[in-house]
Amino acid sequence: MATLVTNTSFRFKDLIETFIVNVRSAERRELNVSLINPITIAKSKFEKVENVAIRIELSDGSVGWGEAPTLRPITAEDQPLAMAKVAEACEVLKRIPAMTLGAALGEICGILHGHAYASARAGVEMALIDSVANSIGMPLWRIFGGASNTVTTDMTIPIVSSSEAAQLASQYRKRGFKTLKLKVGKDLNKDIEVLQAVRAAHPECMLILDANEGYNSTEAIQVLETLHDLELTPVLFEQPVHRDDWEGLGHVTRIAKEKYGVSVAADESCRGLADVKKILEGNLADAINIKLAKLGVLGALEIIELAQASGLHLMIGGMVETRLAVGFAGQLVAGLGCFKFIDLDAPHHLSEDLVLEGCEVSGPVYKFTNAKGNGGFFNWNNIQ
Repeated sequence: MATLVTNTSFRFKDLIETFIVNVRSAERRELNVSLINPITIAKSKFEKVENVAIRIELSDGSVGWGEAPTLRPITAEDQPLAMAKVAEACEVLKRIPAMTLGAALGEICGILHGHAYASARAGVEMALIDSVANSIGMPLWRIFGGASNTVTTDMTIPIVSSSEAAQLASQYRKRGFKTLKLKVGKDLNKDIEVLQAVRAAHPECMLILDANEGYNSTEAIQVLETLHDLELTPVLFEQPVHRDDWEGLGHVTRIAKEKYGVSVAADESCRGLADVKKILEGNLADAINIKLAKLGVLGALEIIELAQASGLHLMIGGMVETRLAVGFAGQLVAGLGCFKFIDLDAPHHLSEDLVLEGCEVSGPVYKFTNAKGNGGFFNWNNIQ
């Protein structure tokens, strides 16, 4: 069982030790949604969402909802594998006797262990925790600490032409987005052109660069040098080099911080607790990107605690999820109140919203007004 973040208002630790879970039903279905436009990053291109929706009902009738995103090669699972592993976990939850929430989550971790099944594990954990939150009549943001009930996200611009990027930046400016995250790493010179076009269209925006492992360390530093000369210095440079290039990551981090005052975040290089410990031991990054789909809920909480104790900045990110999974992550972040960078814009890129109720969305702001649980749910008969 993971070590959990603790503070005076953090209720989740008590909940897992005291709440008795008795699962009546647990099931999953395919969750397929098209994107408004294809999303291109340094090494991949996505045209649709193929996730897994999860529904868990307790013996008292309380229902919880979860979502497991699948984006190979970013997640280890594709949809068929995630469907199979979630089904396995659901069968175990229906079969086990009544036990504490912590013990039930431990059963899930035992079935869906490690990075290989992290997305499936996260989805089942979400649904089980949401069902308990609904049972006790408390919103997730209060269960996770109660610091706030809102979060403000950035908006991502994928790899597109400079003219398309400028058009998107102008649209997002009008919608109130003040931080833009640009996908880079495919063509260094074109990346510079896109950044110039974005700044011209949205002069006051803060910039985050996400290379998704696309550069080597020399190229990453060259980007920072050029942007500094153009007065386009970003506030964050995410995963500039390959996930296993630890030396390159550390080198870029040192130069970025010392010469340009830019923080570097590890994303693909941060796939579990061992990676975070390695980053800390070598001062290899200033921040880590927490994604529930690559760490699971309990795994994320364990890493958050270590990061807070060690002075690492925290970023929340996602794959391409609906407002349900994004709402869960947002409530966790709002409740804890310790994240510096928020990247939860995925619902804005989907062609339709399959989630009923849940968080209120106003431009970049998510507000959690629900009285209990995550607040959002699927029409179970219509999603497949």
